[in-house]
Amino acid sequence: MKRFKNITIFFYWASSAIQCLKRKRLYEQQIEQLGNFQLRIHDQMILLESAKATTETVDALRTGASAMKAMHKATNIDDVDKTMDEINEQTENMKQIQDALAAPMGLGADFDEDELEAELEELEGAELEEQLLQQPTTTEQHQQPTTTAPAAPVHVPAARQPTRPAPKQNTAEDDELAALQAELAL
Repeated sequence: MKRFKNITIFFYWASSAIQCLKRKRLYEQQIEQLGNFQLRIHDQMILLESAKATTETVDALRTGASAMKAMHKATNIDDVDKTMDEINEQTENMKQIQDALAAPMGLGADFDEDELEAELEELEGAELEEQLLQQPTTTEQHQQPTTTAPAAPVHVPAARQPTRPAPKQNTAEDDELAALQAELAL
């Protein structure tokens, strides 16, 4: 009998242990289900936030498109072309006015540029000749005293002329011109 009692106790404990294991598995299944529910709810929240952001984006795009449409209604290509033509016309008028103001008047308008350049070259040539005649060579300084330049102008060939003009001494006019240029530069 003792053995029978032990078997009964064993079965009691075994059935009780099996019941506990069943409850444990049921609880684990419930925990897993609740975890899945939470994941689904979290996924749903993310989808709703994404849908809300998409809706707001589309609304903003619609608002932008309607604003652009309103702006385009206010301006058309013909108006733009007309405005650009007016700007170009006014620019051309301004150029003509500036050209008219820059044109020489009075005595300055009657001079021929080629004649003036030729006269300048003659004056530079004469000045160069004068400077060359005033500077005696070293052999002439020891042999003869300095002589005066001949009265007739001497033509110096182009090959003998120095590549840069000789420096001029500043005159009162040059000083005055430099002062005026400095004032205009300010």
